[in-house]
Amino acid sequence: MERLGLHCWITGRVQGVWFRQATREQAEYHNVSGWVCNLPDGRVEAVLVGEPNAVRQLEAWLSVGPELARVADVEVTLIDEPESFDGFEVR
Repeated sequence: MERLGLHCWITGRVQGVWFRQATREQAEYHNVSGWVCNLPDGRVEAVLVGEPNAVRQLEAWLSVGPELARVADVEVTLIDEPESFDGFEVR
């Protein structure tokens, strides 16, 4: 099965607006594994691994985020050899 891995950094008003929890819910909905965490500089960082179409759908959602978020930018790097994760965790 083909897998796609993306490393994402999301900027804007993305902390304190349920961004990480909503990302986990979206990841579980799309059957994408990985993790999401807040960074000290105010960004959110995420690693997404799964079926390419599902990962791309979650990537698109990141540019919008939950209702209270105001996403300014999403920087994405392709992961050459994505590791396997057991589900999706908020770190």
